[in-house]
Amino acid sequence: MSCHAGHINGQLVIGLGAADGDFTKDPSVQVDAVGGLIDDPTEHAEWARFDDRVKAIGPYTQTLVTGVNPADNLTAVLMAHRDPATLAWSDTPAIELPPADVVPVDVPPWWRMSKKHAMFYTSAGRGDHARIMMAASLLCTDSVAEAQVIDQAFVDVRAWIESLTPPAWPFAVDAALAAQGKAVFESTCSGCHGTYGDGGAYPNVIVPLDVIGTDPLLATGASQFSDKYVQWFAASFWGQTSQLDPQMGYIAPPLDGIWATAPYLHNGSVPTIDAVIDSSKRPAQWSRTFDSTDYDQASVGWNFKVRQSSPGNTEIYDTTVAGYGNSGHTFGDSLSDGDRAAVLEYLKTL
Repeated sequence: MSCHAGHINGQLVIGLGAADGDFTKDPSVQVDAVGGLIDDPTEHAEWARFDDRVKAIGPYTQTLVTGVNPADNLTAVLMAHRDPATLAWSDTPAIELPPADVVPVDVPPWWRMSKKHAMFYTSAGRGDHARIMMAASLLCTDSVAEAQVIDQAFVDVRAWIESLTPPAWPFAVDAALAAQGKAVFESTCSGCHGTYGDGGAYPNVIVPLDVIGTDPLLATGASQFSDKYVQWFAASFWGQTSQLDPQMGYIAPPLDGIWATAPYLHNGSVPTIDAVIDSSKRPAQWSRTFDSTDYDQASVGWNFKVRQSSPGNTEIYDTTVAGYGNSGHTFGDSLSDGDRAAVLEYLKTL
């Protein structure tokens, strides 16, 4: 839930990505402190195992800014320390570790999983989704036998995740304008993002990098999506029924509940939908409060301030840093101001 429970409009929503998560610090400091509170020898041994793993991943999971997530780098480090056949832990990594510079991702909402063929932005994660989801247990699962026990339960976890529905837009909607926006959306956006309502369909389209134009670092083989980690996964327990198989592009997500999922793009680099569909409005360096009621109803996303970045300032999102870029997805730029306003109103209703 530290990653997959988020706040919007003052409400905690299970399955909404935590856009206020702070991964800018080494987590091992807090874990070390917890160890001093544990007296039971058996529990202390389990804590020590957890502590060892957190210390291994700590230097590779620190983001430059609050709000983005290091999950892909974290997974790569855990793979590097485990034997793919036995899942046994090795203090010395068996394969080269990923760069310590984290490639950031914005945590997508769980309710999208009911429509998606692949779990991840790069269209990686196909086949048995339950098994891919339970790969999060890589942190402390030290044998195939342990993984098999967890795997049996994750069929139910996956079913529950796919039953989730997004929160409804809680504010007023201009119904006439939204109806105009639906027509514009279906003629210009639905080929990638699908249609909604009765008879709606989601096409699971992978958009090549040269078409989408968004920050390419994740899709070009960073973190767990580089060849050596894809090969590790294929040779492991998880690869028996699922595959990573990342593509050189990004999947266009379904847009159910899109209003609640700010910031936008795969790395959370754009604070509002208005700026997604009009790239001239995207700030190069910006910050927001992490008050979930500090919401811009007109632009559909977070209120933000344009700010000058400075070294070590983890409050300011700097889109000039590799992996954090806000370029691409300029398809809305060709629309008129009126059509963009109508599409924005329609997206509130999804």
